[in-house]
Amino acid sequence: MDKDKAIKTIKSLLPYIIIIVVVVLIRTFIITPVQVDGSSMYPTLEDREILLLKKYDKSYDRFDIVVFDYQGTRLIKRIVGLPGETIEYKNNKLYINGKYIKEDFLPDYQETTDFSLTEFGLSKIPKGYYFVMGDNRTNSKDSRIIGPVSEDDIDGITNYAIFPFDKFGKFNK
Repeated sequence: MDKDKAIKTIKSLLPYIIIIVVVVLIRTFIITPVQVDGSSMYPTLEDREILLLKKYDKSYDRFDIVVFDYQGTRLIKRIVGLPGETIEYKNNKLYINGKYIKEDFLPDYQETTDFSLTEFGLSKIPKGYYFVMGDNRTNSKDSRIIGPVSEDDIDGITNYAIFPFDKFGKFNK
């Protein structure tokens, strides 16, 4: 009789166990919420905003917003430079491989200090690395400080806000 009761209990719990396993797998491998900590991505993203991180998408393009780990801290930044490229800022303008690239997501008043990869002892962004920057250029710990970010350290792409509710939805590059 005890064996029948145990089997019945397991059968009644099985749907809940399956749901828990599916949720854990989704959060581990597919999509998970992340919270913006600070103002380095302002005005695109605001402090304490909650976003969905797509972990399965590992094809990164210029101006994608990515989440990565740096010395135990999770950072959210925008990809500006791709592997094999040269990058330079002159007079608040981005130059990739010597060609001016417009950054439509930045407000007109946004200032960016002049710099180039040579300040890091690099001529090009190494293979498997990306140059990332915060949209709030004067208040961002990004590749200008920490150097290019390894693709292996990038957790995924985010382009969807879920909280606060007035920001709910997809945001553009």
